[in-house]
Amino acid sequence: MADETGTARTPAIQVGAAATLGTTCCVVGGGPAGMMLGLLLARAGVDVVVLEKHADFLRDFRGDTIHPSTLELMSELGVLQEFLKLPHQEVPKLAAVVGGVEVEVADFSHLPTRCRFVAMIPQWDFLDFLAARAAAYPGFRLIRQAGVTDLVEDAGRVIGVRASTPDGPLEVRAGLVVGADGRSSVVRKRAGLAIRELGSPMDVLWFRLSRKPDDPVRSTGRFDLGRIFVVINRGEHWQLGYVINKGTREEIEARGLDAFRSDVAELVPFLADRVAEIAAWDDVKLLTVRVDRLRRWYRRGLLCIGDAAHAMSPVGGVGINLAIQDAVAAANILAPRLRAGRLSTADLARVQRRRQFPTRVTQAGQVLIQNRVIGAVLSGEVVRDPASAELALPLRLLDRFPALRRVVARVVGIGVRPEHVKTPQAS
Repeated sequence: MADETGTARTPAIQVGAAATLGTTCCVVGGGPAGMMLGLLLARAGVDVVVLEKHADFLRDFRGDTIHPSTLELMSELGVLQEFLKLPHQEVPKLAAVVGGVEVEVADFSHLPTRCRFVAMIPQWDFLDFLAARAAAYPGFRLIRQAGVTDLVEDAGRVIGVRASTPDGPLEVRAGLVVGADGRSSVVRKRAGLAIRELGSPMDVLWFRLSRKPDDPVRSTGRFDLGRIFVVINRGEHWQLGYVINKGTREEIEARGLDAFRSDVAELVPFLADRVAEIAAWDDVKLLTVRVDRLRRWYRRGLLCIGDAAHAMSPVGGVGINLAIQDAVAAANILAPRLRAGRLSTADLARVQRRRQFPTRVTQAGQVLIQNRVIGAVLSGEVVRDPASAELALPLRLLDRFPALRRVVARVVGIGVRPEHVKTPQAS
């Protein structure tokens, strides 16, 4: 039997101590999945409210890789050329420096897509772009500084959320609540959805150093005995990620800040003249890496997508794009049902069935790489002899056979079961 969801949009009104508003769909989280879903639903004529707990999208610990699959979606939405006017780098090939030797890992130049490259764009610019396009539709509303604290339920069905805002409590009633609030999702926690943990051998220390005009341009990854370092060009500064064995931050801090600065200078010599900018351990943030997924992504009146449904490893930088693919699939399946006020729990199950297979395959690949490559590097096994730069078998194969780099590029750049925009634009 269908769960009727014909909730119309209403202005915020004061009910007791909290303001209340109504909408057809309430999306919790203004990240890539939430903003893309909000845009697609509004474009299809569905009334949608997106709740974002921060005042803006400026966060250091967001991925900046916009892969060919996402660029293809931007083309389908008719905004690709405008999007590419944003300051960005085009990366047609991915390479890593392993024991001082550069190894080409992926070649995107042969992909059957309009854009045969990864676009390096700060995620806040990407999200601002989506928000601006969504705002052009009358059914879209983005409420910032609205941190969701709980779900509103009636007879076992989710009918809305409660949020805290600078103006006081807010309650949003909706025919459908979508949790797109990341790996620490409040929505999935409050919904009591069971999680399967897949594990990860690593964490990442994130920090930044200034960038000079004569610095190299491209972002890169560096692998050495027991150490992995990611260098991301963010225009005015470098965003740096030092990959460490899980749970070893205290050991690294015990060695002292000078030793940490020396490691950075050794791994990235062109930054050696500015490592003193790491003034204290407070300048170095810990990103705890998790790989997990929900066993069931939905309940009556509620659906989780993106990292809220499946936290991804940073391996391949595919988490953003997988989240966006979730949003597109959800919009394709749910928009017509939401517009007709005939959404059922079976429709939510269809979204999970559609996206569960690519999620499982991608996570399986990430876990394999984490255990066989990253774990090996952190234990000092990938580069067996730094003097001769002898590489482990997977890297030797990539170095020797160019066709394998195209396979990697297809998996990373397009992914498993890519989605396409099928929701028509409402007249």
